Amino acid sequence: MPAARPRPARLRPALACLTGALAAVLALPALAWSGLGHRMVGELAARHVQPATKAEIDRLLAGEPDPTLAGVATWADDLRNSDGDRFKATSRWHYVNTTDGTCHFVLARDCPDGQCVISAIDAQRKLLADRSQPLAVRRDALKFLVHLVGDVHQPMHANNHPDKGGNDYQISLRTTLEPEAYARSKYIGGVMGTNLHSIWDYYILGEVGVDKPGHPGLGMRGYADRLDKLPWPPEAGAVSDAQAWAGESCRLVDARSLYPQGHAMDRTYLDAMRPLAEQRVRQAAWRLAKLLDDTLGTPTP
Repeated sequence: MPAARPRPARLRPALACLTGALAAVLALPALAWSGLGHRMVGELAARHVQPATKAEIDRLLAGEPDPTLAGVATWADDLRNSDGDRFKATSRWHYVNTTDGTCHFVLARDCPDGQCVISAIDAQRKLLADRSQPLAVRRDALKFLVHLVGDVHQPMHANNHPDKGGNDYQISLRTTLEPEAYARSKYIGGVMGTNLHSIWDYYILGEVGVDKPGHPGLGMRGYADRLDKLPWPPEAGAVSDAQAWAGESCRLVDARSLYPQGHAMDRTYLDAMRPLAEQRVRQAAWRLAKLLDDTLGTPTP
């Protein structure tokens, strides 16, 4: 059998770069709630902050393409495309996992060097509260907070299963909702090859909220209007720190049996889990509003 030909030297750097880029893409964490869920958290929170808080939010976000909490809610994920280095540096801020199978997060063990969603929320809140910081620093802190408070309420972002928050739990989903552009190649004959994290990220809320050709839905504002008609604050709204929110998400995973039996799924699971997903969006919005009032407005009991 003849020996394999060596690759031309000029191709080696390109292949090395391609391999490195592919590895980086595969290593990136999945997003939480997708754009729809994150924007609803921001939209609902903005409807319930104090006037003084709103005035400071407006001042901080002046100049943004969409200067609203909903408009900046996906910024921390959008960094993946707009500022890859910064996204890589902050990617561990979006989640926290325990290593002992419980839902008791120990920061020294589960959040080394402050690199998890719990510590990131606390750190960004301190920056937002510090009016001696440059406006740009406080603006970014606000944008991170809107996003990260949403993240920590997505149960797959604070979990104790050894599957990277459901990313390694493969799902074959029969759905009429086509995936977002980056995953379209995995949608064949009405079946989406995905994972449990993405089910919680996109499909549970998206089946109702995504409005696009071939799939009429409520849209973000229409969905937010529906959720805003429910009692406010939502049940269990008063838990007030990020570590407690993470523990709450983690306990929901097993208490509500969020892991399905088997790996084939249709909308039956999505419909069953949607009330819980909507509750988490509403809790995130209420807690974000209170956090911003306590930081930018007049602290409330």
